Parts: sequence; C-alpha cells; structure tokens
Amino acid sequence: SELNFVRGSFKLSYYNEYKSYLRMVIQSQFSSSDGPQFVGIKFCPECNNMLYPKEDKENKRLLYQCQNCEHGESADNNCIYVNKINHEVDEMSSIVGDVITDPTLPRTKDHPCPRCNQCLAVFFQSQSSSTDSGMRLYYVCCNSQCNYKWTE
Repeated sequence: SELNFVRGSFKLSYYNEYKSYLRMVIQSQFSSSDGPQFVGIKFCPECNNMLYPKEDKENKRLLYQCQNCEHGESADNNCIYVNKINHEVDEMSSIVGDVITDPTLPRTKDHPCPRCNQCLAVFFQSQSSSTDSGMRLYYVCCNSQCNYKWTE
C-alpha cells in the first residue's frame, strides 16, 4: 500500500502495516539458527510505544513491558542491548578565569605559574565526586593577562 501523509504523520493504518513489514524483514534477517537473534527495539502492539525490558523475579524470566499501557510480553531472547553514555566533563575546562577575583579563595606564592612565572596563584580543591581525583588541587594564575590553569 502507498504511504499517505496527513499533517506530517502517517495514517495509523499505513503506519501499522509499515511497522509490521519492518518486523517481518528484521526477523527474517536475524533469526537464523547459526547466529544470535535480533536484539533491538520492540514496540507495543496496542499503543505503539517502546517496550522496555523488565525482570519477572518470581518466574526468573525476561519480559518486555510498555510504560504507557499495561501490555507486556515474554522475551524470546534473553539478550538485551544497553546503550549507556557516560559524559565526563574535563574539570580544567570548567574552571572560569574569574576565580582570581574571588576574595574567599586562598592564594599561594609557593606554586609559580608554569607559563608566565607569576608567583601568586589562587588554588582550590577538586569539586569532582570521582574517586580517582582524590585531593587534587587546581591552581589559576593571578596574572589577569595569563589566567593559566594547572594542577599538581
């Protein structure tokens, strides 16, 4: 059938036909007995929202559950795909040069700037909750023309 557009979206009947066709193609390509089965996104047949993996602890099996309606189904494969994104921000890039004007931060003359050899620097402890950073101190040169940031 031809896909008809109604105000930027597919008519629901055509959308369901298209989705069924895609499922059939995907299952035929990935359901061979010599390799792993398709592990991907499943959709609710009732409301077309995504199905999420859920553990049935009593029966010790994997289910796919809709978070919009009460539809659930048994998983035909115990393999799930998890896309976990860890976004770590470099702390050095997050330090603003204006910290040199903060009167509440301590200053030291014991750690000269590696770039301009200015003796005065503002220092503070890492705000990271990461265990690998420990008690790392960050320094910012108090020379307003330099504002170099470093750690030791």
